[in-house]
Amino acid sequence: MILVSACLAGIKCRYDGKDNANDKVIQMVKNGVAIPICPEQLGGLQTPRIPAEIIENKIINKKGENVTSQFKKGAKETLRIAELVNCQKAILKQRSPSCGYGKIYDGSHTGKIIEGMGFTARVLSQKGITILTEEDL
Repeated sequence: MILVSACLAGIKCRYDGKDNANDKVIQMVKNGVAIPICPEQLGGLQTPRIPAEIIENKIINKKGENVTSQFKKGAKETLRIAELVNCQKAILKQRSPSCGYGKIYDGSHTGKIIEGMGFTARVLSQKGITILTEEDL
């Protein structure tokens, strides 16, 4: 089974209440080979929510609030789902503070991109799950 970022599956769970629908990911879910997850929602954050970025291994939203604990909880719950379904691969939304793999925003909320990994991508990768992004499809 493959985990996919719910926003890529067309679920309106992004911070702004929109999605990042990807036709290939949607088809995978429809075919029953992928399960959509949203670590931010699993961590207890609402949709829509204030945008957040990683700053020195903490996740701080645009209002300056520390939301690291919610992102850590979401990563933990996502890993629990991955283990339940014997997940070997995940397709995650690039640049997200949860799902970003290889590229994330720099924490300045200015759109600058740096090398890095979101909390959920890191947890899954550490457990040996292969991470891809929508840019790999």
